[in-house]
Amino acid sequence: MHPFVFSLLVVMTTALMGSSFAVGKIGLTYVSPLLLVALRFSIAGVVMVVVVRVLNRPHPQTSKQWIQVAVIGFFQTAAVMGCIFMSLRTITSGESAILTFTNPLLVVLLGTIIFKVKYRLLQWLGVIFGIIGVFITMGGQLNLEIGTMYGLSSAVAWAIATLLIKAWGYPLDTWVLTAYQMLFGGIILLLTSFLLETPVIDVNMTSIAIVLWLAFMASIVQFAGWFYLIQKGDPGKTSAFLFLAPFFGVLTGWLLLGEQPQWYIMLGGGFIFIGIFLVNWKASKE
Repeated sequence: MHPFVFSLLVVMTTALMGSSFAVGKIGLTYVSPLLLVALRFSIAGVVMVVVVRVLNRPHPQTSKQWIQVAVIGFFQTAAVMGCIFMSLRTITSGESAILTFTNPLLVVLLGTIIFKVKYRLLQWLGVIFGIIGVFITMGGQLNLEIGTMYGLSSAVAWAIATLLIKAWGYPLDTWVLTAYQMLFGGIILLLTSFLLETPVIDVNMTSIAIVLWLAFMASIVQFAGWFYLIQKGDPGKTSAFLFLAPFFGVLTGWLLLGEQPQWYIMLGGGFIFIGIFLVNWKASKE
């Protein structure tokens, strides 16, 4: 792949990842959190399922594989995205993005505990940098507010989903797994919305545009672009560029919402970015 094309796709996909936090926060003005994210992934899931059906991509062959896809959908879409949108009610989109994208650090911790994976010293140094960064991002305080807890919970759920995909995903077609986990996650979120909140939606041109942007640009296009990069390049090296996503999260929060990031959020984000880079950079060597 030409370096310019690679760079352009990296910027596009990570910008879409990061900007979805600010766009989602705007959407909360019109739609309740769980319903908003449920609509986003239900629409994206239905569209992608139709695509993989039309393209005749290989689907799971056993009920066990379908259950595994549903479990991945619960963690990767329902838990991760549900926690993100709940966090946006009380913390800035930039803070939520930074906390959510600590997930590569948690993959190292959980991978060591659950799967007994051995990581090198530089990767553990990255984890230490990341933990320090999270502490700084929270203002150096241990009294966590609910939005911060939701942000950290999204990172934990994402790390669990990553490990489950590594354990179960190898016999599954990537596009089929992506399509159905989004659909299953969207359905779970839709049910959760009616159980845990009073669903509210103000239907107007702005709210419709936000839902469609989140479903198509921030979900389908973003996933397609990112998977293309992973398939065409080195997965470890490509994943190191994920640190750009929270940067775009902070940037779009400032541009779209006027959020002024505090100095300790920027400093903590810097530590987290270095930690994620060290973890992924060394992972690409193995």
